[in-house]
Amino acid sequence: MLTLYHQKSVTHCDGISRRNCLRVGSLGLGGLTLSSLLKAEARRVESRDRSVVIIYLPGGPTQHETFDPKPHAPAEIRGSFRPIQTRIPGTQFCELLPKLSATADKFSVVRTLVGMENRHESFQCYTGRPGGRSEDNEPGGGWPTFGSLVSKLLGPGVNGTIPYIDASPKMNYPPYNNNGIHLQGKPSWPGFTGYEHVPFIVEGEVRSNLVLNGIDLSRLENRRELLSTLGRIEQQIETGGMDDYQQQAFEMLTSNGLAEALDLEKEPQATRDLYGQVQLTDPSFGGAPQNPQHLLLTRRLIEAGVRCVSVAFGAWDWHANREGSIEYLSKKYLPVFDHALSVFLQDLDERGLLETTTVIVWGEFGRTPRINAKGGRDHWPGTQSVLVAGGGIQGGRIVGESDRVGGIPSERPVHVQELFATLYRNLGIDTTHATVSDLNGRPQYLVDENRQPVRELYS
Repeated sequence: MLTLYHQKSVTHCDGISRRNCLRVGSLGLGGLTLSSLLKAEARRVESRDRSVVIIYLPGGPTQHETFDPKPHAPAEIRGSFRPIQTRIPGTQFCELLPKLSATADKFSVVRTLVGMENRHESFQCYTGRPGGRSEDNEPGGGWPTFGSLVSKLLGPGVNGTIPYIDASPKMNYPPYNNNGIHLQGKPSWPGFTGYEHVPFIVEGEVRSNLVLNGIDLSRLENRRELLSTLGRIEQQIETGGMDDYQQQAFEMLTSNGLAEALDLEKEPQATRDLYGQVQLTDPSFGGAPQNPQHLLLTRRLIEAGVRCVSVAFGAWDWHANREGSIEYLSKKYLPVFDHALSVFLQDLDERGLLETTTVIVWGEFGRTPRINAKGGRDHWPGTQSVLVAGGGIQGGRIVGESDRVGGIPSERPVHVQELFATLYRNLGIDTTHATVSDLNGRPQYLVDENRQPVRELYS
């Protein structure tokens, strides 16, 4: 337990006020150090660092009812919904996505993603690789997530902000959570980057144990007073009274910008209303609710200077073995997705954040071309559609075409590692040279087979 003390209070024999303290319990934080906090405070940040937002759609969304409709295919393939014209000439989306269709010039869609396995786990979307099984041939320590590698390579964000935050709710199906749990139950956190580079989990124990008792936040803004507290904490560290994770907790709490970002009550009510309210998903899916406020929180974290934010949205395993058919599920959940995502992208754009923030929206695989006997679509790693925007990516691009039934690429398959190379590029990381050593001391490249960024997204 870490305690940050208020000096102007009645003290006990240990010189500590039991009332005026700020306490933090168990930790799951990004890679900050005490020295980096002081250095960040000393330097003036002249321009925003770049950021990445990974919006994970647990369960794998259907490409047919979203960004790759097949209106000329047989009924058992095309489904119940009509396509509608988008802002991109000659490009259609599903009619249940009218707001995204109307703003399609602000983002691009890859319709031919390949390289995913038929595995219900977020690990693939956060690492770009399969893991947890002997045949995956992981390096010593296991693969880290994208955010962990960014934290390792780039360190703290603007003004010393924690570089990597997970804004997702806790989900009942463990492999959906951003914690490296695989289908076989094997955990892989934190990979070979080390525990200091796992994400700070907004709805984890740290957030619930964050308690302000009588501390005026303006005192934390006064760095002169803070330095004296830092000196005492540093002395405690030197005498072995505080471990690495407690140090990180202290540094996180002294970032008042992050504390402000986590408080949605600071946001105007009109903006919160614009994003919309939560729609719960059926508990049997084990996924996330559709909570637009998580996207608003994500925007606030990006504004605060966080380098990488991951957030889960919805539950997309639409076999029709729970809650209803794909027709029913599409009508219920796609309008909320359409509204929340379009508002989020518009908000980033209007605030000038989309220029420096890359957004990727995807699940672990696509869905079968043919609707099953129950009225749903099953797992399909043959291809899926992925929305990407910002950070230098041009809007209004459609990359790749799937075949006539939406099952496999007919032209320009895009490997998942090409998209990861794109994300790294947008952060200024050169994947042809950057490496991080695994626990066996072997340098590991960030992407395999020298995969390059998706060039069509920049021209």
